[in-house]
Amino acid sequence: MNRRRARTVGLLSAMAFGLWGACQTAGADETGTVATIDSGDTAWLLMSTALVLLMTPGLAFFYGGLVRRKNILSVLMQCFMMICLISLQWVLFGYSLAFGPDVKGMIGDLSWAGLRHVGLAPNPDYAATVPHQAFMLFQCMFAVITPALIIGAFAERMKFSAFCLFSLLWSTLVYDPIAHWVWGNGGWLRNAGALDFAGGTVVHINAGIAALVAAWLVGRRQGHPHTLPPPHNLPLAVLGAGLLWFGWFGFNAGSALTAGGLATGAFVATHVATAAAGLTWAILDWRFQSRPTVLGAITGAVAGMVAITPAAGFVTPMGAIGIGIGAGLCCYFAVVFVKARLGYDDALDAFGVHGVGGIWGAIATGLWATRQVNPAGADGLFYGNPMLLFIQAKAVLVTMVYAFAMTFVLLKLVKFVTGLRASEHDERIGLDLAEHREAGYTMLD
Repeated sequence: MNRRRARTVGLLSAMAFGLWGACQTAGADETGTVATIDSGDTAWLLMSTALVLLMTPGLAFFYGGLVRRKNILSVLMQCFMMICLISLQWVLFGYSLAFGPDVKGMIGDLSWAGLRHVGLAPNPDYAATVPHQAFMLFQCMFAVITPALIIGAFAERMKFSAFCLFSLLWSTLVYDPIAHWVWGNGGWLRNAGALDFAGGTVVHINAGIAALVAAWLVGRRQGHPHTLPPPHNLPLAVLGAGLLWFGWFGFNAGSALTAGGLATGAFVATHVATAAAGLTWAILDWRFQSRPTVLGAITGAVAGMVAITPAAGFVTPMGAIGIGIGAGLCCYFAVVFVKARLGYDDALDAFGVHGVGGIWGAIATGLWATRQVNPAGADGLFYGNPMLLFIQAKAVLVTMVYAFAMTFVLLKLVKFVTGLRASEHDERIGLDLAEHREAGYTMLD
């Protein structure tokens, strides 16, 4: 009897120890589905998350170097505040709205608010080999940088209080719904077959259209277009562009959610498209402005990063080069010719680079996408499937209309509540002193 009892205790102990060991690499989501955590995939996604976080300070340096010296801290502060503000919004309810259980294809419900049901076990609907919280935090970095991109349109003239209120509302009512449509399980554009590997529609078209509306409603800077000085610190802008290029590998290759062939393909596509766009812009500068410029090269490179974002995990390296060249062409003419003709003051070309680049990239995905690269994707026009081009154009149009309408309404609301624009006096002395009582540079006698 004592031997039988000892064997039973030993068996139960072994089972308990084995179950504990299994739990170190596996977990169950809220539906009870067991999924295994892959340490390599998890390490890659955590690294990619850190890379995408670095993009927001990189954007701050890029934008900060392009404004006047009296406004550099205002731009840095706005970008840094996005990390703080939107990270908390995302955890409290933004992630649930964007990726939570679907409500008729339009939005997620609030059952994941406060990260309820978002634990350390994988969620097979989104990423079956990494902890759900790792996927959540990776997506958080996308939510952070998207409203930060809009800063380029109203730089040097929007009140900080208006900026914070607008960014919070816009992230909740514009970014989160479109993220659900395109990426959320059950989202209607996802179900329609729209492809957006890392954010061409969700991030860049969305932010680019919002930037155009903001530039229009906030109005031109004092002295525009005749007395505005050139960028005050191009080396700082080059540093920012370099950090963006570095971080963009996490943005695009990290969106594979696994460490393997798909991430490698997206990594290569991102690099060659960026290089092609930067070279194209420099050549166009040489042709139309008589000399290549540093500002043109880094702006072209960013345009290439934008355009390859929706396509990175669906196209070959040669397709990526084609997308990069197209981005350099489209964005150059939007920034150099179209903006001057229409007369709007998109201070740092947020629409010309992110809006136009995102539109081109989403359409180009419908041209160059191939199942040879990603069997989970679709073939585009150049691979015998013109329907994908139609689906991509539909996603672009829907995103543009929704972002335009909602941004217009939200800016009008913020204008009523706090006012949008800094006073003429504050704009004249610079927002660094007027809004923050600090100076980016100290002049010594």
